[in-house]
Parts: sequence; structure tokens; C-alpha cells
Amino acid sequence: MSNEPLIIEPPRPADACVIWLHGLGADRYDFVPVVKALELPADHRLRFIFPQAPTRPVTINGGFPMPSWFDILAITPQRVMNLEQLAESVAMVRGLVDEQVASGIAAERIVLAGFSQGGAIVMRAALESGLALGGVMALSTYGPTLEQVLSEHQGPRLDVFFAHGLHDEILHPQLGRQAHDLLQGAGHTAHWHAYPMGHEVCPAEIADIRNWLDNRLGLR
Repeated sequence: MSNEPLIIEPPRPADACVIWLHGLGADRYDFVPVVKALELPADHRLRFIFPQAPTRPVTINGGFPMPSWFDILAITPQRVMNLEQLAESVAMVRGLVDEQVASGIAAERIVLAGFSQGGAIVMRAALESGLALGGVMALSTYGPTLEQVLSEHQGPRLDVFFAHGLHDEILHPQLGRQAHDLLQGAGHTAHWHAYPMGHEVCPAEIADIRNWLDNRLGLR
């Protein structure tokens, strides 16, 4: 599989962009159906970019190769990660942001989104960027390096949409709530949404995402 991002162009010339990272073991097509489910206006101008994680061995899965933004070495209960791979994935996202800005999309009209592992990457990428981005969607995720990053980067305040399943068996909702509280405590705007679901996405969440995107970017 190519590691090139999948790009979905809007009906009209793009003036905003969502860069959306999938979770562990998934691929760049994972959230494509959500674009349709968002029921955007027929004349919207929102570009979607879905990067593809490299396939590599994942230690906690017996070394089985799968798409992964970083290797997870252990769960004890905090995840022990390959920090070099995590930094590489963060740099990839920041490169995509730079490309969009260079193409004429204003930073404040760029949203970073990520599910599970992908969410951990985009939160860090947004904080390290130093840019006044349009916002961050942190979906069923956690912030394993947030405390360190928040102590090192005092950039513009972010608007962050958190969504988590109350019955998430992969990442307990408390992990997402901790990330929410860290960002809120650092002065960022954080919105917490919990749903009666597992480690997944549900229709109510998609409706809330659409409303948040409309508030942040204006979909018309």
C-alpha cells in the first residue's frame, strides 16, 4: 500500500482543510465514509487529507506488522511508546500543515483530527506547531506526552473537540478525560463529549463533529 495521503477535494476551491489520522491497524480509507456522513453543503470548500501510517511491527501485538504511527512497547497501565517514531509522525503532520499553508490555506482554517493513536499525534503536532490552527479533533484518544509538550510550548490557544466512548475497552474514557483536563488547565478550550459506545464512532458523534466544524470553519 502506498504511504501517500488520500486527498478528497471539495466541490469548490478549498479554503479550509481537515488533516485526519486513522488509528492503530487501520488505514487512510478508514474515515472516508465519515465525510459523506457529515452531510456537508453541496458547495462546501473543505479539503480532507487522510495520511497513511507506515506498516511496522507492533510489540504489544506480538510483533505483528500493521499500520502504526508509533510502536507500543507495553501497557503498564500507561503505554510505553517508541518516542522516536512518535516524533516522526508528528513531524509528518506538521509537514502536511506547512504544505497547506504554502498552498494558500490559512492556518486558522486548518483542523487536525485523529482517532486513537492518531489523536495522540495530532494533539502534540498542534501544540508544537506554534500556529493558531482552526482546532483539533481528539477522538477516542489519549495524551501520553501532553504534560511535557505543554511545559515546553506556550503557543496560541487551541480549540479541541474530545469524543470518547463510555464503554471503550481499548482506551478507557478516563485517559481521554485526563488529556482534556490537561489542555483545559493550560488555558486551551476543550469540549468533552461522551457517547454510549466502545472504541468506535457513532452517528451522534458525527453530528456533533459537523456542528463543531461549522462553528470553527463555517461550512458555507
